[in-house]
Amino acid sequence: MSSTRWLEVIAVVFGIVSVYLNARQNPLGWATGLVNVGLYTLFFFQGKLYALMGLQVFFAIISIYGWYQWLRGGQQQTGLKVTRIDARLAGALTVAAAAASAGLGWYLDTRTGDRQPYIDAGVSVVSLVAQWMMARKYVETWLIWIAVNLVSVPLFLVRGDYATAIQYSVFLGLAVSGLRQWQRSLSGSS
Repeated sequence: MSSTRWLEVIAVVFGIVSVYLNARQNPLGWATGLVNVGLYTLFFFQGKLYALMGLQVFFAIISIYGWYQWLRGGQQQTGLKVTRIDARLAGALTVAAAAASAGLGWYLDTRTGDRQPYIDAGVSVVSLVAQWMMARKYVETWLIWIAVNLVSVPLFLVRGDYATAIQYSVFLGLAVSGLRQWQRSLSGSS
């Protein structure tokens, strides 16, 4: 197996562990996520998916922010609880994500050798929004992750990045599980 594929496989392992822990509201998910994004930065650079590569830097920043928020956020500084997102904020994030996806897609299409510029841009921008929502413990983050995973699996299959496609398939199942767990937490039954 090539060094690029080994890099991908190791990143996948850390990614799956990270999402598994986040679905269970375990703050260590953010630490394993930091390892995952470091490895994927290199992998996406080698694969010429520049938006996804750049996204890893933002994921690292949000991971540090999320880790802090889950441990010390909230009014009593005892960590955040699962909540629902405000409709105005959700609308603003939707408009911003659509505009940013279109703009980034255009840039990647006209200025880089990105192989799938609009899909790369859309997945990247929407993932960034979902990651921020996870850091804030909005239950709706899991709905967005489900959508991202449904787009990402075929993207990576077509590219021949099979380990990453498998990872996103596992992420899809974990996102469904995370949604259920966070909904129970929201309703106070867990």
